[in-house]
Amino acid sequence: MLITTSRRVMNDSLARNSLLIMATTVVNGGLGYLYWMLAARTVAQPQVGTATALISAATALSMIANLGAGHMFIQRLPGAAPDLWSRIVGGGLFYGCAATAAAAAAGAVLVPMAAANFGFLERPDGAAALICAATAITATTLLDNVYVAHRAGHGMFVRNVGLAAGKILALVAILAAGAHSAGAVVLSWTLPTLLVSAVTIGAGLGRLRPGVRLRLTGLGAELPHLRVALTGHHLINLTQAGPAALLPVLVTARLGPGANAHFYLAWMTASMLFMVSPAVASALYAERTNAARAGLRRAALVVLSMVGVPAALLLAAGDRILTMFSAGYAAEGGQLLQILVLAAIPDAITNLAVAHWRSRGEFQLCRRLNLARAVTCLGLTWLLLPGAGVTGAGIAWLAGQAVAALLVGAVALSLTAGEKAPMT
Repeated sequence: MLITTSRRVMNDSLARNSLLIMATTVVNGGLGYLYWMLAARTVAQPQVGTATALISAATALSMIANLGAGHMFIQRLPGAAPDLWSRIVGGGLFYGCAATAAAAAAGAVLVPMAAANFGFLERPDGAAALICAATAITATTLLDNVYVAHRAGHGMFVRNVGLAAGKILALVAILAAGAHSAGAVVLSWTLPTLLVSAVTIGAGLGRLRPGVRLRLTGLGAELPHLRVALTGHHLINLTQAGPAALLPVLVTARLGPGANAHFYLAWMTASMLFMVSPAVASALYAERTNAARAGLRRAALVVLSMVGVPAALLLAAGDRILTMFSAGYAAEGGQLLQILVLAAIPDAITNLAVAHWRSRGEFQLCRRLNLARAVTCLGLTWLLLPGAGVTGAGIAWLAGQAVAALLVGAVALSLTAGEKAPMT
């Protein structure tokens, strides 16, 4: 029975690649726990707060500036000839990383002007760290999407395992050398990301697509495609993932790096749930761009099967899990973690609905749903943080997901009633 079920899963490309993407998330989460546990136990809390604030800002800037090239890869790479494939990937990586570096350089100047708690970015080392970290995030994110485009979740899994393990080894080596600062944490986080991306470009892509060779010639032909991705996929991605990237930034801006350390570790713990539905949504979209039949109900069952047990565990023992970092992290983040866990179901509903309607070309509808979620979440976060502390960010996140899920239900009922595009 178990063998038969396993064979069915491996023969079902949606389930297989969803599981591989989620396995990547689980391994990254587990090794990430070890990484941040080591950092939290060996580096002073204010330094950890500064490091998480910088990484959060880098993540947000990467999200804003990567030009939507990742979903362009998913849309255009399947079936592309080697020369065109090379140009698509080369152009996406070049322009995405260049735009990210430029945005990070501007952010290093503008963000401290808007939020005094980010004053550490005014120093040359802080600005350089922000630029390097943001560019590294864009590179590794886009490369992951190359593997998703080819439904090669196993390749993404292997490279992310190497990346997560590399961060731990780098942190251990830097701590052993006597460095216990925020800069040491950021360096150990960024350097492996850049190295694994370089190895992927140099050796991994040729195995994924034999005959390809990235080059920097003819990339001007990719600009029109990137403009389309920017106004279509990127705005959807930005309004969908932007709030998650911006929440730690807002916490730092309103409450300071110390509070962000408490928020970030609870957020990282809950993120194992929030990464499941985007993984399945990406796999669903990739299946449909590869002309494969993939049902929305089946995708929802995959999400539910993967979220249920971890969500129950976090609700029952989340505070004890946070205690592994320190008692202070559990005291400040326990209630926040429970609220974040409750948001996983409405978050999944919206993510799968957006993937479904995106595959049908309903870009405007997708943008509106994600925008409603983003505005609700970020607006409430800004208002609630001063009075409710980091728990306010969790309340705002739950409210944003609930509003979006209710809108999904209303739209689905409207479409079904009008017999336009029933969700099946």
